[in-house]
Amino acid sequence: MGHNLETRSLLDELRSFDKNGGIFDLGHPLLNRMAESFVKAAGIGAVQAVSREAYFTAFEENLLKHWSKARGKNLYNGVKTCVLVHGLAAGMYSGITYGLKEARGVHDWKNSAVAGAITGAALALTFDDSSHEQIVHGAITGAALSTAANLLTGIF
Repeated sequence: MGHNLETRSLLDELRSFDKNGGIFDLGHPLLNRMAESFVKAAGIGAVQAVSREAYFTAFEENLLKHWSKARGKNLYNGVKTCVLVHGLAAGMYSGITYGLKEARGVHDWKNSAVAGAITGAALALTFDDSSHEQIVHGAITGAALSTAANLLTGIF
């Protein structure tokens, strides 16, 4: 068995999470799904924030300048914000789709549209100066993107 563990790649380990029920076992499928979605999307948010900051550092500032303490603090705040926003949006979307699937007994584009609209509106509320137009725009965009993703899942 030790030999099998040594020859398994990271990709094999990540694939085994789906077969074994996921990363978390919090006692309820809804909690497991939301926590797993939060962690996965939070990682994506962290990578996005770091890559954005690296781009701005490289191209907007002189490459010979050293990172200042304020620049490092801005990076930390940017990563923290992206992690929370991406993670909460993914957890919320996953929880809503799961709840709608359990309530309606079917998972279809309608569940995705409703979950996307609620999540999009909630994301719009995180803006500093969110107006009702931005909230409606976020709901429409979230519904459209999640519906399109649901419909295209069977095609690709």
